This record gives sequence, C-alpha cells and structure tokens, in this order.
Amino acid sequence: MNLAEALALIEAAAEPAKAAEMAAYHKVDRRYLGTSVPAIDALARDWRNDLPLDDRLALADDLWRSNIHEGRVAAAKLLAQARIRPDDSGAWALIQSWVPEFDAWAIADHVCSAGQKRIMADLSRLDAVEGWTTSDNFWVRRAALVMTLPLTKLNFPKPEEAAARERVLGWAAAYVPDRDWFIQKAVAWWLRDLSKHDPARTAAFLDEHGPQMKAFARKEAAQYLPAA
Repeated sequence: MNLAEALALIEAAAEPAKAAEMAAYHKVDRRYLGTSVPAIDALARDWRNDLPLDDRLALADDLWRSNIHEGRVAAAKLLAQARIRPDDSGAWALIQSWVPEFDAWAIADHVCSAGQKRIMADLSRLDAVEGWTTSDNFWVRRAALVMTLPLTKLNFPKPEEAAARERVLGWAAAYVPDRDWFIQKAVAWWLRDLSKHDPARTAAFLDEHGPQMKAFARKEAAQYLPAA
C-alpha cells in the first residue's frame, strides 16, 4: 500500500459536497476531500490488520506529509491501537514529530488519541510531553493535557500512575493564567473527566485555582461534582 493507493481509497469514500463545508468549518488552508471519520477509521483498521509495522509507519508518515485533512486523520488512525508490537518506539517518534505541526483541533485530537495509548504504555514518555507545556504554539501546549486524559479515568491508580496524574495537574495549574480559550477548555476537560473518578482531588484543585480560571472553564470542570 503506497500513498497514492491509500489516498485513492480515501477519496473513493468521500462525499465531495462536504469538502467545502469541512474547509469552512476547520478554517485551515489545506485540501479537504469530504470523507467521514468512520469511513477513514474503517480503512485504517484494514491497513493496521494487513500491513507489517514498518509499512504502517511509512504509510502514516506519507499520509501526514500529504497535508490533506483526511490523510492526516488516517495517519493518526493507523497508530491508534493499544499494543503495537514488537516495538512502539517508531510510532511514538512519529507522533512526537507531528505535534509541532498541530494547527486545528480535529487533527490534533485524532493524533492525541493515538498518543494516549503510547503514553499509557510507557509513562516515562511524560518527560517529552512536559517540554510541550512551554511551547509558543498553544496547540502543542493543549496536546500535553489532551494526550494525558487516560490518567483521569483511573479509579485505582498504581503509585506511578498517581504520580503521573499529579504531575499533569501541576501542568494544568500552570496553565490557569493562560487566557486562551482552547487552553482553558483543555484544563476544564481534564478536571471534568478526573471528577468522575477522583472528585476530592478535583475539588481541591478548584478550591486553589478555580478563582483564576475563566468562568466557563470553572463551571465545566465542576460539572459532575456534588453541589456545595
């Protein structure tokens, strides 16, 4: 499977009338084919099953470099699996190389979904993610929280997972003074998801930092907490 063949399959599943709608919605200057995410997901699932790991990585890299919206989504989908055997370091390296190019939420979130699995497979990768928290690109800063969301969903975290959770909460606290809407939204998202599994820790964070958060973010973060 080469790039031209993959793009032809993606385009064959497109609804061309949607391409202009997608371009207007995402507001980023790149080519849009009009292919739905479920259609891309189905293609990527077949490719994951059929292609050896090295071929999957090469195709993902080529799809990303195409700078076609659906190509970049497909690149992320190719790496979106819990276990990548025998070695997932190549997948993690690709994901890291894509992060600085984030310029829109949809592509960023698909890549972050793939990256979540790589981080949970090896929490030492948080060392690299921490470097994103001081990036000049707010999409990169945002990715540090979106890519660590699985840490919020643990009811009984192991000691290393609990430490990782606290580490990311430290990043979230440092983001609180950032007035960018997407950053405030990411902090709220992280806390809202955490509140379903550790409401006490979420409440403690909001007691300390909530007054400095934007009102919408504070409200969303507390959405599932018991009323005071």
